[in-house]
Amino acid sequence: MHIMTGKDAAGGGLRERKKRATRAALAEAAVRLAAEHGADQVTVEAISAAAGVSVRTFFNYFDSRDDAFVVVDADASERVRQAFLAAPPELPPLEALREALAAELREAERQHELWSLHARVLRSAPHLLVRNLGAQMADESGLAEAIARRIRAGDDPDDDAVASGGGDTDAEAVPHRDQPDTAGARSESHPETARPEGDADRAAPGLYPRLLAAVAGTAVRVSVQHWCERPDELSFADVFREVFDLLAAGLPAPAR
Repeated sequence: MHIMTGKDAAGGGLRERKKRATRAALAEAAVRLAAEHGADQVTVEAISAAAGVSVRTFFNYFDSRDDAFVVVDADASERVRQAFLAAPPELPPLEALREALAAELREAERQHELWSLHARVLRSAPHLLVRNLGAQMADESGLAEAIARRIRAGDDPDDDAVASGGGDTDAEAVPHRDQPDTAGARSESHPETARPEGDADRAAPGLYPRLLAAVAGTAVRVSVQHWCERPDELSFADVFREVFDLLAAGLPAPAR
């Protein structure tokens, strides 16, 4: 579930919003240039110039040129995980996840053109498609861990503070890109790969968390694809809602 959101995504202080806006501007410039000229013909210098920033600033947000084509919003998945963990405990996991995703995708209709261009760029560059798949798998793994964490919190009241965002979170383990460009810089560009200390000893998510995370990623992708093919018929929000309603109902066969 690799989400592309706009530069106006809500949440965080002014500094964080500016950082998200800069990253979004760089990613959008990269995608537009790649769609026009081909990804292999686009340079970091050209992307930076189109976004109105320096090359040094580019590398504050992305480790490489190709990351700008793939990691469109590196923080989106983390925001979804935190919103999911903070959802009211009485919500079933599927409903909590739907609400977290809907909040992140509320600007989706404004991103129709960019989503279409992004898909075109990935289709025309197999190596970027592979990188994108890897990013999606990492996102899915991180979401599965969050789902397992929420379920554990429901089983163990002592974990409620953690699940609601009151304790240590994965976000706190992710360093800021404003720090020196060390190994931690890569974790910010790919926050889904950042691990708090002790995670290596944590049990792997069970079947249900992995399945729900995979289903959610597929639901987002299918919603986007279906809506992009017929944007004049339904709003994205309506398509997204219908997809999750079908999942919640157990995917009944449509009436003939």
